[in-house]
Amino acid sequence: MPTARDIPFNKHIMVEKLPAHFQAPSHLLAYDGTIDPAKHIREFENTSLLHRYTDVIKCPIFLTTLTIYAQQWFDLLPAGSIRYFSKFSSLFQHQFTSNKKYIKSVIGIFGIKQENEYLRAYVLF
Repeated sequence: MPTARDIPFNKHIMVEKLPAHFQAPSHLLAYDGTIDPAKHIREFENTSLLHRYTDVIKCPIFLTTLTIYAQQWFDLLPAGSIRYFSKFSSLFQHQFTSNKKYIKSVIGIFGIKQENEYLRAYVLF
């Protein structure tokens, strides 16, 4: 576990006090790596809007929505490298982009190939 001096959050985030009206979002699902990271961020941003979280406060609150695997990724980020939530969310989406859900189409199936043999050749003949 990182010590206070090697946390990825910049010091201006670390010294920010939680507002008196702060309530932890209880309805947000934890990010476990099985859902689209953009969806998780969108849900968090909507909650942040409702609770009027500042950009600085969003960072440590968002961290609490990450499960162990994502928190391990966070611990490996360079100390002081995150100054704004936009940076944090961008790094998060980039890291977990393989979990992004894409709309599948019939056309996409013809791009599948195995050992230099496209599925299209098999289906059409």
